[in-house]
Amino acid sequence: MAARSAPSRYLSLEFILGVVLIACICLAVLAQELFFPGAGSRIDLTARLVPPFTNPAHIFGTDPLGRDVLARVIAGGKISLYVGFVSVAGGVVIGVIMGLIAGYYRGFWDMLLMRFADIQLALPFILLAITFIAIIGGGLTNTIILLIVSQWVQYARLVRGSVLALREREFILAAHAIGVKDWRIIVQHLLPNLIGPVIVLMTLNVATNILLESSLTFLGLGIDPTIPSWGGMLAEGRTYLQTAWWVSVFPGLAILFTVLGLNLLGDWLRDSLDPTGRTST
Repeated sequence: MAARSAPSRYLSLEFILGVVLIACICLAVLAQELFFPGAGSRIDLTARLVPPFTNPAHIFGTDPLGRDVLARVIAGGKISLYVGFVSVAGGVVIGVIMGLIAGYYRGFWDMLLMRFADIQLALPFILLAITFIAIIGGGLTNTIILLIVSQWVQYARLVRGSVLALREREFILAAHAIGVKDWRIIVQHLLPNLIGPVIVLMTLNVATNILLESSLTFLGLGIDPTIPSWGGMLAEGRTYLQTAWWVSVFPGLAILFTVLGLNLLGDWLRDSLDPTGRTST
């Protein structure tokens, strides 16, 4: 009995920590316009590089242009969360549709879509990103499109594998036998059985996409530098690490806690939706 109760307590703690972290970040982003209407864009050269916790007006200090670091971190969170959720939503829509087509109809469509997926998976992400940005250009919208293009394959392969296993089950064969149309089988019988794994992958990929967006922006391949973003703030503060560490450390901590909270929620969802995958350690 002790082996069974330990995972339950661990998962509960995992869920609470994940919810608290994500809720705090989301509330801060939602309240940004109330407390920091300028999104930290106001420049005050007389207050350059104010250390954190020394001035009540700038709790997290200021950057080399005198902009409030806390306000910029919160404004950057709005951009990062937007990129993460929108890119994942786009990848889910495309990937689920492609996976359903490949797994349900098999044959030519399965071979075509999966070979295309294999080719894309063989390309390193950074090579795909550089090529995409060189042809299309950077910016917020193009960064989201890049993340969608790079990640729809994960959902397609996940859904295809599940559909291949489900289509031979008795309830699917029975629906075929009584003449149920294909689209009704897909919508009413296949999709409900795919929601769990897809939601888990979505949660984990939001965290991954936030990291990817920050990395691309840090390298100058992502969001426009004029828009506050965590990756951009890291890039701006790297030359001041020895004299003004807070310019980079606070946006880095924001990335850390956001990704940690999303990963904790993703792990909790995975264990909750698939109890057979739990461990007793």
